[in-house]
Amino acid sequence: MKTTMKALVKANRGEGAELREVPIPSPKEDEVLVKVTATAICGTDIHIYKWDNWSDGRIKPPLTFGHEFCGEIVETGSKVTDLEVGTRVTAEGHFVCGSCYFCKTGQAHICEDVEIIGVDTEGCFAEYLVVPRENVWVLDPKIPEDVAAIHDPLGNAVHATLIDEIVGNDVLITGCGPIGLASIAVAKKAGASQVIVTDINSYRLSLAKEMGADLALNPQENNVVEEVMKNTQNQGVDVLLEMAGHNTAINDGLKALKGGGWVSFLGIPGGQTQIDLADGIIFKGAKAYGINGRLMYDTWYKMHKLLKGGLIEDLEPLITHKFSLDEYEKAFELAKQGNTGKIILYP
Repeated sequence: MKTTMKALVKANRGEGAELREVPIPSPKEDEVLVKVTATAICGTDIHIYKWDNWSDGRIKPPLTFGHEFCGEIVETGSKVTDLEVGTRVTAEGHFVCGSCYFCKTGQAHICEDVEIIGVDTEGCFAEYLVVPRENVWVLDPKIPEDVAAIHDPLGNAVHATLIDEIVGNDVLITGCGPIGLASIAVAKKAGASQVIVTDINSYRLSLAKEMGADLALNPQENNVVEEVMKNTQNQGVDVLLEMAGHNTAINDGLKALKGGGWVSFLGIPGGQTQIDLADGIIFKGAKAYGINGRLMYDTWYKMHKLLKGGLIEDLEPLITHKFSLDEYEKAFELAKQGNTGKIILYP
């Protein structure tokens, strides 16, 4: 086996990245070495590539970034006895401490000492990646590479969408980024009555319709609250999946939420957000959930069963572009424009 590999490295504090030849990592006794066969660009990766305020405060170059991937095991550590070389895998990208209050009380997804692949540790925009055994998820052989590579964001969609009752309910999704788009498929598969979506990007609204949305609204052209009421017998939606992190989207969504409904907040605002907490949540008797990653590992089992139950085909429109890792500049320029679903890179 060769000793070096291609890796997309955030080399300096500034926009861009460099494709470098770096040493192939060696797994420790409780780790596996994965040959990456497909990886995907996430919004976090775009932040790192563009180098914004968040990146400047969190990322320490040089760093190989990227955290959505699939591949096959090519080497195992001495204490890894239950996985074989050649096994197709992906991984939970949050490496948790196992000893803090949250880990010990079944809330490892909000571990206070978490490390994230491609943010705090070396990432997957490379030919090889080392992963702790406990984070490895063995893939069903029927799952194609492009879907296998997006288990991380799909898991976010599953967590956000299925955290409370969804069967027979009217759902509003504000924000049609990849996680919002995936949530359409999850909600429909789980038995939502209708799914309404909002976004200001016409490409993504069109993509949302392909994903199964019953109504797609542009808040710059439509009065979202009025349209939602018109399509819900003037009652509002039972469920709000807030994926935009934008003040207008959040407030429109809460106004359109039915009394006694529930909301998942997954979108990350760029700064402080002002909402009408009294009318939007309190007086409605609504339930609100903050969504951070995936439940370890409850979400993974749900996702696995959904994929086996036909969700794979429902996700096909979400994969819109494919490039080799060598074409990363073209891929990231496209990602920055926002006229995409998921972009897959092949090392």
